[in-house]
Amino acid sequence: MHKIWLVIQREYLTRVKNKTFLMTTFLTPLGILLFIGIASLIMTTGSDKVKNIEVYDPTHLLGGELTTRDNLKLTFSELPMDSLIQHYIAGTTNGILEIPALSDSLATKYAYKFHSDDQLAMDESMSIEKAISKKIRAFKLQKLNVNDSLLTKLDTDITGVPVTILKDKKVTSMTTMVASALGFIIGYAMFFIILLYGMQVMRSVMEEKINRIVEVLISSVKPFELMLGKVIGVGLVGLTQIGIWLLLIPIVYYVAIAAFGIDMNAIQSIQTGNLPADMSALPPENEMAQILFELTNLNWIVILPLTLFYFLMGYFAYSALFAAIGSAIGEDVNEANSLTLPVMMPLMLAMYIGFSAFNAPDSNLAVWASMIPLLSSVVMPVRLPFDPPWWQIAVSVISLIIFTIFLVWLAARIYRVGILLYGKKASFKEIVKWIRYKG
Repeated sequence: MHKIWLVIQREYLTRVKNKTFLMTTFLTPLGILLFIGIASLIMTTGSDKVKNIEVYDPTHLLGGELTTRDNLKLTFSELPMDSLIQHYIAGTTNGILEIPALSDSLATKYAYKFHSDDQLAMDESMSIEKAISKKIRAFKLQKLNVNDSLLTKLDTDITGVPVTILKDKKVTSMTTMVASALGFIIGYAMFFIILLYGMQVMRSVMEEKINRIVEVLISSVKPFELMLGKVIGVGLVGLTQIGIWLLLIPIVYYVAIAAFGIDMNAIQSIQTGNLPADMSALPPENEMAQILFELTNLNWIVILPLTLFYFLMGYFAYSALFAAIGSAIGEDVNEANSLTLPVMMPLMLAMYIGFSAFNAPDSNLAVWASMIPLLSSVVMPVRLPFDPPWWQIAVSVISLIIFTIFLVWLAARIYRVGILLYGKKASFKEIVKWIRYKG
């Protein structure tokens, strides 16, 4: 045990003291916040180049007025089309918006024409189409003698308000959406964290074998102790990074509130529980408050410990296999590509099933995959925000523990032979012989 601890200490301290680890650990939350801010800015920012467009509307279908994006300066003109084309050729305008006559008041299709050598941006085109649609609607209502205010009252916004019967849980109309988003984020994070640190174990084993360092280490420590020490040491690095991120979450939380102008009164309402069951009744500017309300109502006492458990078990299972692959690599590093494929396939499959599970967490595919080892470490965390039945969680936990122990034993048998084998290319047939080898 003492030797395993020394290996753990070496693997852990070597990585934690690395400048790259420190930078990625502390800058990642800031990077995520910056990414969200930039993405929000990009999504809300359209073309800022002002375009002067003349509108040719001989039948006055638009009534001499059209409200679109701020960067589109529309000027209605009574001049003939030939004169407007000359304005465009002279460079005084950027295009001509031609509004044909609407001959049929009941027509369901209508096409306007935009004369220019330059195309409109997508947001500009959509803005014009939306504005013209409103004008044509008003024109049709007038022609058909239909009262617009009365017609508007016929439209009804439908919202489903979930009400629990047996469970004492506060559920709102946004519960499913928030649970789906959280499940997607957790599953995606689990996939990348397990893959990242599992690959680190493989690279560490490969480097020590290729550089012949392992020959010195094996003289004083058993192969199994060395492998287990590496797996635990790198795993502790991952836990340290995750722990630091969890501590930084409150800081990111308050920075986000200040940066995005979230309504503090709405957040106080969340803390006192004075929000309606129908969250759609809240104003749009309190959308972030609605999301925070849902997040506070999730069963974090179950989600956090189980997510940590699935990370540890998934990491141990895959990193043990990656360590075994690293020990089987000879002088040619490219051999890792063919050997890692069988290990990567269930992890990739788990990620894609996780994508399906956040849309349909109770589907047969999601339920069975969350109880199958090698898949459950990614799929079950996706389902946790939806409160899956306890028997499914129990089956998933027990099967994952048993299968992880088996994989560690299997990987150790490959590792003990492969780590000292040089000059011979390892095939799957050869690896099976290593597993059966007694000695």
